[in-house]
Amino acid sequence: MSLLSFIPIIGAAAQKLIDLIPDPNARAKAAEEYQREVLAIAAKAEADQRDINKAEAQHASIFVSGWRPAIGWVCAAALGFQYLLRPLLCWAGGVWWPDLPPLPGLDANLWELMFGMLGLGSLRTFEKSKGVAK
Repeated sequence: MSLLSFIPIIGAAAQKLIDLIPDPNARAKAAEEYQREVLAIAAKAEADQRDINKAEAQHASIFVSGWRPAIGWVCAAALGFQYLLRPLLCWAGGVWWPDLPPLPGLDANLWELMFGMLGLGSLRTFEKSKGVAK
């Protein structure tokens, strides 16, 4: 479990402590410093993960360097089945074999996997809302 997973808990406690500061200028400075520290922690975690990704991608063993592409291909195949092949097979089954039961579908977890793999999480939105993103 990373430090980033504790940020909401720490953030609520830090905000309560910051609110106890009587001087408005000192309160604003403390809030700004807290936000700067949170962004620094997030940036360091992201940089560390990039370094790990680079090291894994350069590894000679396919079991180390190939797991991300393998998950990507499985995700692409599942999306292709769910949104291309399955509707066509259901249509063909309804036309030529009306007694055929419908094919099972995949659930919404597929999109969560894809968004996570593509880096479409909320951290970038957090950076943009704080004006840190370029």
